[in-house]
Amino acid sequence: MVDLSVNLCGIKIDNPIIPASGTFGFGEEFKDFYDINILGSFSFKGTTLEPRFGNPTPRIAEAPSGMLNAVGLQNPGVHHVIEHELPRMKEFFHKPVMANISGFGLDEYVECARLLDAQEQVGWLEINISCPNVKHGGMSFGTDPASAAAVTKAVKEVTHKPVFIKLSPNVTDIVSIAKACEEAGADGLSLINTLMGMRLNLRTGKPIIANVTGGLSGPCIFPVALRMVYQVAHAVKIPVIGMGGVSSASDVIEMMLAGATAVQVGAANLVDPFACKKIIEDLPNVMDELNITRLSDIIGGYK
Repeated sequence: MVDLSVNLCGIKIDNPIIPASGTFGFGEEFKDFYDINILGSFSFKGTTLEPRFGNPTPRIAEAPSGMLNAVGLQNPGVHHVIEHELPRMKEFFHKPVMANISGFGLDEYVECARLLDAQEQVGWLEINISCPNVKHGGMSFGTDPASAAAVTKAVKEVTHKPVFIKLSPNVTDIVSIAKACEEAGADGLSLINTLMGMRLNLRTGKPIIANVTGGLSGPCIFPVALRMVYQVAHAVKIPVIGMGGVSSASDVIEMMLAGATAVQVGAANLVDPFACKKIIEDLPNVMDELNITRLSDIIGGYK
């Protein structure tokens, strides 16, 4: 019998599979496909202080082995999430959930974190300082070590639950930013968010996405994500959640060998709503093939 469980900042989860924010909503759409309680957890839709409609359409474009999106953090706002989404979620998901928070200023990050930290269902806070699809905020906080540290420190001052900072790959030195977050008190790090990209319509000569650029995700970014997870996990002493193009049990094993304690699955959920279920069911088979008894034993196995 293999052991899929891992410990994520003091919370034991049944397996390391966590659907990524923005690809799983608040769980409502997926609960009718399968019992989502088989997941380790999930990171719910990125939440801001006020409701956001998001970017103009079209927001999605296909790319080789991936996709571009510029949704722009569409969400109902933190008060609606607390008053409506979390109570509804409690009816069908019975594990701690990861609250993903976005902001356009330090005060907004702090207030959202303070409010969601107080919610019983929330096990971890994931602070998104790396969204490439919004102006005035988002990724701008995640491209400078001092700004990333400032957000981390401010959020930690008003929270008690583990805080994971979600990092951007659109930087020249992700390790320096990761270290700055660790020094400022981060309990963990999530990486990577999407890479900046664009597509043009050859008939019109104009961008396919109204926002012009979008975040590239899918299998095409997996090698980049793996490299960054490896670099960061071996440079800090706090746990790393790896993500970026993960679509199979083998990808999960690879991410964990590189140093990830848990693994988020993003774009694969949009291709196949059963993606996470299939990965969880296939993990024991891959572990048997590789003579792995406990997943927790392989974290950071490649030095």
